[in-house]
Amino acid sequence: MITYKSDDEINKLRRAGELVANVFLELEKFIKPGISTEKLDKIAEEFIISHNAKPAFKGYSGRISKVPFPGNICTSINEVVVHGIPGKRVLKEGDLISIDIGVKLDGFYGDATRSYIVGKGTKELEKLLKATWDALNDGIDKCLVGNRLGDISHAIESRAIANGYSVVKDFVGHGIGREMHEDPQVLNYGPPHQGILLKKGIVFAIEPMLNEGSSDVEVLSDMWTVVTKDRKNSCHFEDMVAVTLNGPLILSRLD
Repeated sequence: MITYKSDDEINKLRRAGELVANVFLELEKFIKPGISTEKLDKIAEEFIISHNAKPAFKGYSGRISKVPFPGNICTSINEVVVHGIPGKRVLKEGDLISIDIGVKLDGFYGDATRSYIVGKGTKELEKLLKATWDALNDGIDKCLVGNRLGDISHAIESRAIANGYSVVKDFVGHGIGREMHEDPQVLNYGPPHQGILLKKGIVFAIEPMLNEGSSDVEVLSDMWTVVTKDRKNSCHFEDMVAVTLNGPLILSRLD
């Protein structure tokens, strides 16, 4: 069931989203060759807790996997699409890392993803990163009262195809509020002018995942880590967006 958020609820979601944005700002000081994903996870955990919030991913299970997630954040490197588990792996020059962060603050969830090239990357990686960011923004631009959910999905897929990439179809965006994953699911592909009518108060987490190669993915034996089947690179961005009478309101970016 889709829930429509009041202005007060959207403000609370914005506080949670802005906390996530500030966690990224903190982590960006440390994303460089030689740091482990375990260290990034610890930095994020301490920052979130120091701001009177809880890491939303630690111990999470159910919708995606029945195994409790062991990390505070997801650290997905190169061919890892989503849900990479922080550990001993050390970042290397030229890696592409997607970091997904979730928090719970005052009863509401914040959820966003940013991708980074570690040190200096190739032009191919830079192109993939830019196309994924552009796909996210194209989807956000369609978050207008009177549009259909499929308009968001189609905009994302169109940007991906125009740049020569495939879109992951097995994992999608979602509604967000008092629960981290709410209705509706937000596909990153499909025809325009389909799906539910967008109304004031809908809040989405829109999250395109673009692959250099095939859209096919598989889940590793840890029951969480999702990788491209062809082991080519993947990139992921995510933002929380509220549909308002004044257009899309991005809740997980700082002014």
